Amino acid sequence: MKVLKTVSELGQLPDGCVLTIGNFDGVHTGHQQNIKVARDIATLEHTSLAVMTFEPHPVAILHPEKAPGVLTPLPLKIRLLEDCGVDYLIILRDTTSLLRLLPTDFVDKFLLKDVRPKVLVEGDDFNFGANRAGNIDTLKQMAEPDGFSVVVVPSKLVKLHTGQSLRVSSTTIRYMLQSGHVADAAFLFGRPYRLIGKITSGRGKGRQLGFPTLNMQMPSQIIPQEGVYAGFGLIGDSEEDVCCSDNRLPSVFSIGHAITFGDQHSQLIEAHVLDTNLGDTSGKWLAMDFVDSIRHQRRFESPEVLAAQIARDCDSAKQILAKQN
Repeated sequence: MKVLKTVSELGQLPDGCVLTIGNFDGVHTGHQQNIKVARDIATLEHTSLAVMTFEPHPVAILHPEKAPGVLTPLPLKIRLLEDCGVDYLIILRDTTSLLRLLPTDFVDKFLLKDVRPKVLVEGDDFNFGANRAGNIDTLKQMAEPDGFSVVVVPSKLVKLHTGQSLRVSSTTIRYMLQSGHVADAAFLFGRPYRLIGKITSGRGKGRQLGFPTLNMQMPSQIIPQEGVYAGFGLIGDSEEDVCCSDNRLPSVFSIGHAITFGDQHSQLIEAHVLDTNLGDTSGKWLAMDFVDSIRHQRRFESPEVLAAQIARDCDSAKQILAKQN
């Protein structure tokens, strides 16, 4: 996959590509559905598939106070889009002028001039142009006179284990993570949610209890609700390493304020890797793949009672993770 990071690089795109545009935060199953349709069309047309995305999210540029939490940092998004079979990834960074273009100008003065697509593939909720004034119907009206076609992909609907049906969206997934429903979020992602950050030194309380932990620096992504979770840890020398690694280590994750040891602690994000001697992890990066919730956080009567609960958490995590193989 070739990554293009400036408008001046768009000349490298072949004329007549198949293009899909979006923020693609999460690269969830709805995004994957759209990209697969675009990939199939590109193969049939013997042309390339290009994906255009934005960094940061357009709302973060125009209305920073309303910016949604991040699901996938850019290195992870790049890796996931490459796995979807994308040929060209266009990353628009300084997009203020583009975001303020009227829908007609966005198409005529940017897309047709610089990208030159043959087919645009978008979801039925697609919006573009200043104040999101353009929608999928606007785009279809512009298509025929301007010599490109538009393929509309219906929103992906899924049924949860509760029987509830819903539309897959990044907004829904953010809500699920912030309410601790990481298994439901994983279902909509098509994989566990991956939280990424640099390893930092902790206070050693886990080691004193017999369960040493890796502590993560506060990441720039959405943090799941405070609680204890089963998942897989990944360790690497860089952010890119843990984005691409498949060396998953069965783990128990804890997100909380260590209230058993007092009320003055800041939020901690910790991973206890099960049955593995990690060696020196200083300066390394940690990724956490959240599989399922084990329990909520609560205060314990003593460190000894907490240690006994952690042992039970580890047993629960082993049972949950054994089903993932």
